[in-house]
Amino acid sequence: MRPIVKKIITSILYIESRLVLYKYKPKIIAITGSIGKTSTKDAVYAVLSRMSYVRKSEKSYNSEIGLPLTVLGLPNAWNNPMAWCRNFARGLWLFLAPHKYPKWLVLEVGIGKPGDMKRTALNLLRKKADAVIITAIGETPAHIEFFNSRKHLIEEKSQLIDTLKRGGLLILNGDDPDVLAMKAKTKERFVTYGFNPGADIVGSGESVLYNDSGVPSGVMFRIDEGGNSFPVTIEGVFGRNHMYASLGALALAISLKFPMLTALDALKVYDVPPGRMRLLAGIKNTLIIDDSYNSSPAACISALRTLGTITQKNVQDNRKHRKIAVLGDMLELGKHTSVAHKNVGKVAAETADVLVTVGHRAEGIKDGAIEAGMFADNIFQFLDSYEARDFVKDFIAENDIILIKGSQGMRMERVIEPILLDQEHMEDLLVRQDKEWKNKK
Repeated sequence: MRPIVKKIITSILYIESRLVLYKYKPKIIAITGSIGKTSTKDAVYAVLSRMSYVRKSEKSYNSEIGLPLTVLGLPNAWNNPMAWCRNFARGLWLFLAPHKYPKWLVLEVGIGKPGDMKRTALNLLRKKADAVIITAIGETPAHIEFFNSRKHLIEEKSQLIDTLKRGGLLILNGDDPDVLAMKAKTKERFVTYGFNPGADIVGSGESVLYNDSGVPSGVMFRIDEGGNSFPVTIEGVFGRNHMYASLGALALAISLKFPMLTALDALKVYDVPPGRMRLLAGIKNTLIIDDSYNSSPAACISALRTLGTITQKNVQDNRKHRKIAVLGDMLELGKHTSVAHKNVGKVAAETADVLVTVGHRAEGIKDGAIEAGMFADNIFQFLDSYEARDFVKDFIAENDIILIKGSQGMRMERVIEPILLDQEHMEDLLVRQDKEWKNKK
């Protein structure tokens, strides 16, 4: 899309979105962070949808175009001029005529370069948000390549706090020191969550959930708040990122005095999007941990540590199952690229039996793994996801556990496609299965 055309489209969308927000006055939850914002958005949506009529940002609708499209409830028209004209007409009609509009909007806000927060959230939501949730930044955040420093990126993220209305609520991940420090940026009420004892909502006792057949099927942990303790179970996913997402959603529920049992029940089977630590059955009785949506150093290390904690309890023979990590390039890290990939490799050596790297940058993962003691014979390198796909399909064996992760541009979902057991529902189970993505190389 040409810059001038994009500017015209976004200008119209923002005008219509402001009019719609003025007319319907929904309660707004705005969420940002470098790690876990999408999972948190989905957890918050799951809880709120048990109480009221809610709309959330779909897919990756967290950008300059995605945010107003969510407010207006419209699809992305991509490069179709007629579809954009229909969108503009529908947006105007939403303002002019009475409609049933959501009582709550759960909006994910992403940034890729300096000034994005002002162009997106502040442009549309200044002093309109009822709650702001900031998840985590991490040591080497995604998109840091485009910022002068890590501090500069953190400052950009923190600008979302300026969208809070008077009497609004700020919810912070208390385990991330840079996020916790943002409490100084508001005079409004704030609540913290995390696994450190100092948080207002504290998680603990995390463990892997197994089904009756001994197959890993989810995670469980406990939360403590104000002298009360509750068990939390999340099925179909792995990883601390989903625990943090649940903690953020529960912090909101507790602060708004929603029924806790209803909130906990909503989180048990909430709809986690494809490619975010979802558990999928693979061919040859394998278990796939699908984290192929995107990657950053902190998220990749977290996924690897999760891989290290699980086991297959339904192994029928004496052969030890293998843990295979298939890791693609992590993009947009700039000067941090080499060190970040090596650090991931060191963790892979501790948690995986076999390492498969995809892309030129991921050679650093191999170097880090060898430095940490992994045998070179257990490491396989490929230039792209097509090559890796063909190898992995033939390489995997009975009872293997396979983690697949990489930046969006690496298209790591291609590695999963031939080893997915349920081929019939691939479009629903994997990321980037729509026509626009399929047409991209």
